[in-house]
Order: sequence, then structure tokens, then C-alpha cells
Amino acid sequence: MVLGRPFQVVAATAVVLLLAACQSISVSPQGGQAGAASVRSESSAQQQLARTGIDVNMAWGGQLRCGAAGCRLVAVEHEKSTVVLYEVQGRQARLLDRQSVAYHPDSAIWLSDDLVVAAVENSFSLDVFRVVQGRLQPLRQIPIGISPRDVVLVQASEGRFQLLATPYSGKEVVWVDYAPDQPEAATRIQRAKWCEAPWHPVRVQRAPGAPAGGVVAACLDEKRVVFVPEGSLQESARNLLTVPVETRIVPRQTRPSPSGRWLYVALETGGRNLRFNMDSGELQWIAAPQPVGTVSVLPLTDDLVIWAMDSRLSLQRLDADGTVLETRWLPVDGFATGLQLVDADADGVQDLVVYNSAALPKKMGVEIIYGPLWEQAQPQMP
Repeated sequence: MVLGRPFQVVAATAVVLLLAACQSISVSPQGGQAGAASVRSESSAQQQLARTGIDVNMAWGGQLRCGAAGCRLVAVEHEKSTVVLYEVQGRQARLLDRQSVAYHPDSAIWLSDDLVVAAVENSFSLDVFRVVQGRLQPLRQIPIGISPRDVVLVQASEGRFQLLATPYSGKEVVWVDYAPDQPEAATRIQRAKWCEAPWHPVRVQRAPGAPAGGVVAACLDEKRVVFVPEGSLQESARNLLTVPVETRIVPRQTRPSPSGRWLYVALETGGRNLRFNMDSGELQWIAAPQPVGTVSVLPLTDDLVIWAMDSRLSLQRLDADGTVLETRWLPVDGFATGLQLVDADADGVQDLVVYNSAALPKKMGVEIIYGPLWEQAQPQMP
């Protein structure tokens, strides 16, 4: 199932961008510096953009976690069928381990400082690893009966983890109640029907009629976004919003703003994105930075949002009605389908981790772009 969704074919024909506008540290799979940093002089008002590139092939998913063991990155190499573990210290990255899994792993997350789980399509499973002395030790393979695109951690308490796996295609989602220190028989699995291809689920703090929040997902093959409320997570999903257009629009990903007030929705096609007010139910159209649409989204504040597309990120500052006040740009190395905020270099400023599901030739699958992000973004499209 390589690049099997509508917008992903763009990555196969992407024009290689000149990324000399940024300071780049490329890290080889062995952890050494792969090439000298290239720097181009900018005006005094434009700071050099510092970033670390990590050589992960087709990084369909991953997560950087900074905890007691420092900062460590887990990611999947989709086509190579591997899970990789990197140590990130300062602004350097070093490969610690890689482990083979069945064909086409699609995402990976941390459960705790020493537990990792990967969603693997061809084995219809969630594969759990324990990190011991910098190595990924296989702990358990949990069969779930679907080819999972995403796995997310919904709740963690007293050594038990509630996981949600959503499918690459199909309507069935799987809830997994897992305790690594208990027998396999203690793992509980429940199933529910949501919508066709409910990709990239995310927890939200609240929604109209649901002040306690719940879980939201974008229906890739339907023009809607669905929601299941806290306390009723195993029930069928209900419609949260429908994209109000006649032509086919593909909702690719949703993410809430930090306050929980807005739910931002990245639309692959149609030249517009939208945000949905989680208090009032108001829907606002937002002019897309490019007519080809966007594939992922990450709000920095209620009114400052990052949209991702092939080979670039757009940062938009909005007014109260969703009108774009200002747009800035950041170049990236490929098809940026995953975005994560984390203070990777421990300087007190949030950094951006970019997961490129398809990187440009000789470019990096994972990039860490060091903040402050808005101040360093470029006023012109790269």
C-alpha cells in the first residue's frame, strides 16, 4: 500500500527544492554527520534556520519523547519495514537500534519512557517493544484483525494503556486495553464502526454537547469528521462536521488548538482549509496557502497554525473570522504528513519535528526545526 492515497502521488513527482536557505545538519543512519552545513546569507532581519535531519526512510509516523532517559525518537521506515530508535542530544542525533517488522509499518508511538508500540499493516498487529540499554527488544505482538494506519495512546493509568488503532482502509477501529506486565490473556480488545478510513485520530478537550471531550478523526474517504465522546469511546462515532461543498473534498487530518477552542481540518483538495469552533459549532473557511491543498496541520495558538504540503510548511496568522492576516514559509525535505511540537534541545523554546512520509532524493525523512518558528519562517515561499 505504498503512497496509496490521493495527495501522496504528488510526492513522487516533486521538484527538488534548493534548501540552502537553511542551516542543515544531516545525520546518517550510523549517527555521524552526513554532510557539512550549507548556509546562505540572508538579510539581518531573517535569522538562519537551524535544523537536524535524520535519515529515516519513508517516515510514515513516529514520535520524539523527552523524559528521564533524555530525548529519543522512535519512527517507522514504511517501505523498509523497520522500526528505528534514535537518541537526540542537543542538536545531534545518533542511531541506537533498528528492528524489522512485517511489511509496511505505518506509525509508532511511545507508551512510556521504555515502551514503544508500532502499527503494522501486513501482520494486522500492534508490535510492542521495550527499550533496554538503547535497544528495541520485542515484547509482544497484539493481533487486532485490521491493517492499522494509526495507533494512539488514549489513556494510561497504573501500568495499563488504552490504545486506539484505526485502519488504513475500512470502517472498523480497534480499542486495546493493554498491560505489559500482565499475561496476554489480560489484553482486552473491543471494536467499533466509525467511517471509511478514519485517519490520524486525536484527543480533544471538548466538543459541542460534550464538555468532557473525546476523540476526533478525519474520514479520508468521506467528506466529514467524526467524534466519540469521553465515557462512550467504544460506541459508534457520531458526525461532528461535514465539509459543506458539492465537489469531493478530502479531510486529511484534524488537530485542536492548544486551548481546545478550535479544531483545525487540513483538506487535501479544493484550495481551502477550515476550522471548527468546539464551543459554538461555527465553521470557518481558511484560504489555503496553495491551491493543491494540505496534508497535515498543527496549531501553535488559537490563531496561529502550521499547514503542511509537499516540500514546504505554511504558517498562517488568522483574525477572529478566519481571515489570513499574514503567511510565512518553512522549507522541508519531502511530504510532511506528520508534525509534532517538542522542546528537543532543552532551550525552553518549542521545536517542530517533521515526519516526511516520502522524502525528496538525498533528503531526510525526519527533520527537527528549532524554534522560535514564526520568527524564523520566511515571508516568501521557498
